[in-house]
Amino acid sequence: MSISTPGGGPERRPTVVSTGKKPAAGRPAAGAKAGSGKPTGPRPGAGGKGRKPVTPVKVSQGRSWGPIALFVAVGVLAASIIGYGAWAAFQGSKPWEDRAAAIDGIVNFREKDKKLVEGGNHQAGAITYSVLPPVAGPHNAAWQNCMGDTYDAPIANEHAVHSLEHGTVWITYRPDLPADQVAKLKEKVQGKEKLMLSPFEGLDKPISLQAWGYQLKVDNADDGRIDEFIKTLRVNASIEGPTALCSEGITATGTTPRDGNQMPQG
Repeated sequence: MSISTPGGGPERRPTVVSTGKKPAAGRPAAGAKAGSGKPTGPRPGAGGKGRKPVTPVKVSQGRSWGPIALFVAVGVLAASIIGYGAWAAFQGSKPWEDRAAAIDGIVNFREKDKKLVEGGNHQAGAITYSVLPPVAGPHNAAWQNCMGDTYDAPIANEHAVHSLEHGTVWITYRPDLPADQVAKLKEKVQGKEKLMLSPFEGLDKPISLQAWGYQLKVDNADDGRIDEFIKTLRVNASIEGPTALCSEGITATGTTPRDGNQMPQG
């Protein structure tokens, strides 16, 4: 037996009418997503509006000073090297006499006693010198060999002064100078033309350096003025020119001058 709907039209589904009542326990409320247990609508107290977006806070990472410090240090070093090079070039361009005058403690006998430094005065036998160790004056016709020779005993002043006339720097030291100090002096002299080294009795300073007309006295072999004296006055202080010989000279030690008549004259 069939049941007809009123009006004979198609079958209608019953309409669900909300009564406003809360659903029974265990049943999801209207608008809730099935199985989520959370409502999909706006949260209570939000006034029907969504949450305002949060503006991100920028966190300062701080500047990395390591590379900057390294860059600055390299720049300062480069500037220092360039500055020193310019200064050294300027110093090197000065006349050697000006550079000699700038050495602290140097004594210039060329200004103090012009007659003493005239040169060319050869005398036989022993000669008395007013300055010790002597820096100029009359001398024996034979020079002391000055090809970087290091003498372990005193040498004759008369031969040594002739070597100075040829442009030699003669380094002298007290006989009681410590061995390590003597070794440092030998390193500066050995094998270098127009340099020689010998002990000298009665020095008022441990070390004394002589060039023709110049003298410098220092307390130890580590004094930087020694190298400056050698660099400035070796060869330059010669009054016979750079070609004056240092070889073929007297190689014997002893304070008594040898007969230089058979030696090359110069």
